[in-house]
Amino acid sequence: MRVAAFNVENLFNRARALDQRTWSMGRPVLEAYQRICSLLEEVVYTAEIQREILRELGKLGLRRADQAKFARLRQNRGRLLRRSRDGGVTVVAGGRADWIGWVELTTDRCDELALSHTARVLADVGADIVGVIEAESRFALKRFADAGLVVDGRPRYPHVMVVDGNDERGIDVGVLAARGFPLVAQRSHVDDVDHVGRVFSRDCAEYHFRTPAGVRVAVLVNHFKSKGYGGKVASDAIRLRQAARVADIYRELVADGIAHVVVVGDLNDTPDSEPLRPLLAGTDLRDISAHPGFDDDGRPGTYGYCTARNKLDYVLLSPALWAVATGGGIFRRGVWGGRRGTLWPIYSSMTSAVHAGSDHAAIYADLALA
Repeated sequence: MRVAAFNVENLFNRARALDQRTWSMGRPVLEAYQRICSLLEEVVYTAEIQREILRELGKLGLRRADQAKFARLRQNRGRLLRRSRDGGVTVVAGGRADWIGWVELTTDRCDELALSHTARVLADVGADIVGVIEAESRFALKRFADAGLVVDGRPRYPHVMVVDGNDERGIDVGVLAARGFPLVAQRSHVDDVDHVGRVFSRDCAEYHFRTPAGVRVAVLVNHFKSKGYGGKVASDAIRLRQAARVADIYRELVADGIAHVVVVGDLNDTPDSEPLRPLLAGTDLRDISAHPGFDDDGRPGTYGYCTARNKLDYVLLSPALWAVATGGGIFRRGVWGGRRGTLWPIYSSMTSAVHAGSDHAAIYADLALA
């Protein structure tokens, strides 16, 4: 069997602020969005909180209107703001209970050619189980799989699951499984907490499959906190907590007698990083990239220019699976190869970076599992 991880960068709709072509504008928008979502959940809007609400709304372009380029303010019942004719803006809600509404990011439809290349990557990799990163919903992922991944008139992946996580931007984690690999159990960890608070930025989705030979395989799909925005110290601390919790979940599965465990996903850090140590050095999980039969085509990375410091995506195997691993690889044909797209072979129909199936390569492991 083949197990893969692939960050698809959303399938049909993607937040404008996440578009890498406008990243210089997107980063402050995402930081303001993260902060305003936190502020709006406060029980009491003190004078200081009100000032900060107005400041963050200003960064999002929402002081004077409910709709802006990158975000919109929903005021469904009650009011958060009063906008005067003289241009003054004041917070009129006294706290979270005084109004019903939220701030959301505006989205654009993804390029259709890019979508076809995303499907082509998955078809060419041909994995039996795929941990999918940045799928906006189960409906979107299933519609994509049923229409774009078909073999002999039937969906290649009849088993499709996504559970909404903690990220309000619509970048969840999910899974695709081929016929013969039914999903027999699942568990969400969106509410897992530690001494600091909620752990996962998205989820550590736990999916259990039965192979054609009747072997139970548990797959943990992850998308750790990004380095893209927010301070380094804070982001590192979040990834460290996430890695520690995934390590605990893994150990709990093994203690429950589940020997065949795979941890997949975009962990947003390199193998030698301190935040990933609890998972990569603190457990007996092995990275398929370290297998002698693994082919990275001379580039260890999975993102961007695919250098060593761009190794962000992983397939980690428990000892029982490592013992039957025969190899694996990184599939880059759907990734634009550098500024000109020439760093590695790409699909001939990709004539611009906007046509890329993703800015992440797919990574996979091959297992001789009876």
